[in-house]
Amino acid sequence: MAKTTIQQLADYGQSAWLDHISRPLLEGGKLKDLISQGLRGMTSNPSIFNQAISSSNDYDVKIARLKGKGKSTFEIYDALTIADIQDAADLFKPVYTATKGLDGYVSLEINPKIAHKIDEQIKEGVRLFQAVGRPNLMVKVPATREGFSVIEELTSRGINVNATLIFSLEQYVFTVEAYLAGLTRLLKNKGKADKLHSVASVFVSRVDTTIDGILEKRAGKDENLRSLEGKAAVANCRVIFEQYQNFVNDQRYKTLAGQGANMQRVLWGSTSTKNPHYNDIKYVTELIARPTVNTLPEKTLLAFLDHGRLQDSFISSYGGSKKILSDLKAQGIDINSVCADLLRDGVKAFEDAFEALLNAIEKKAAALVNQ
Repeated sequence: MAKTTIQQLADYGQSAWLDHISRPLLEGGKLKDLISQGLRGMTSNPSIFNQAISSSNDYDVKIARLKGKGKSTFEIYDALTIADIQDAADLFKPVYTATKGLDGYVSLEINPKIAHKIDEQIKEGVRLFQAVGRPNLMVKVPATREGFSVIEELTSRGINVNATLIFSLEQYVFTVEAYLAGLTRLLKNKGKADKLHSVASVFVSRVDTTIDGILEKRAGKDENLRSLEGKAAVANCRVIFEQYQNFVNDQRYKTLAGQGANMQRVLWGSTSTKNPHYNDIKYVTELIARPTVNTLPEKTLLAFLDHGRLQDSFISSYGGSKKILSDLKAQGIDINSVCADLLRDGVKAFEDAFEALLNAIEKKAAALVNQ
């Protein structure tokens, strides 16, 4: 039987993960089927859980039962999400075993309402890792100023971390520095680093959405400006990946690798195509590089399975990508400023989604117990 495109990706060196979770996906056999086709991991976030729980009846029986036991709204949320993550992690356990811990991970995000509190995030990250009780869990931590300390601390305790909401090169550098510092502490304390894995999640499509909007307002009939549309996000990713390669070749990492440590892989996130004029798998085909991860919404994953093809997208030099960012800056569009705004908005969006989810659970619980 011919290999699927995501199986070919895995052979090449890029792992396809799914950016989605729901009870029907877990219980109906669809996730198991996708895993058989080469899917190698899963990510979740507050927005995904809000969609899964708020807009369906799939969780109503559990919500009613937990409310009947006197559980608070947060405790109900906690129980629902942990159960989903545990079930998903169990389905991915064969992948985790077969890849010797490289893949097979499921990610669960720390409560975004404490995204700016270091000690609370550390405590919550440890609690979630213990509560899920699966070696193939990754705890998601936003790559904010406070988050870097959390990433270092959780890594030093041997907890797999998915550093999320990375938009800028600067964020990426701080993320890797935190991870390497955590590894150094782990090894110094006689911990084992060979089983520890981490990803740095770089968000993609939102960069183009924002910059294209600015270009559209300014461009008019200016073809030079128009030519920059749809190019900023991938250029930004390529510059970040160049820095990844620099880290891998740095003596500091080589020393850690000699003690069994694994480098933090780059993960491309937010890879659905928002602009209908762009190819529906633009942020898959243009970001094929090894060793990386691409976490895909279900629609994008299915599209790539249907008509995607394997190609090495990073064979050319990084000079062209740097020129794109330089040309944008010459037009008054600073990628760093855009990324800073996107990070702030991203943290707020996840906090809002989390709050909406808690409100929905509270309303559902009240209605269900009064039936």
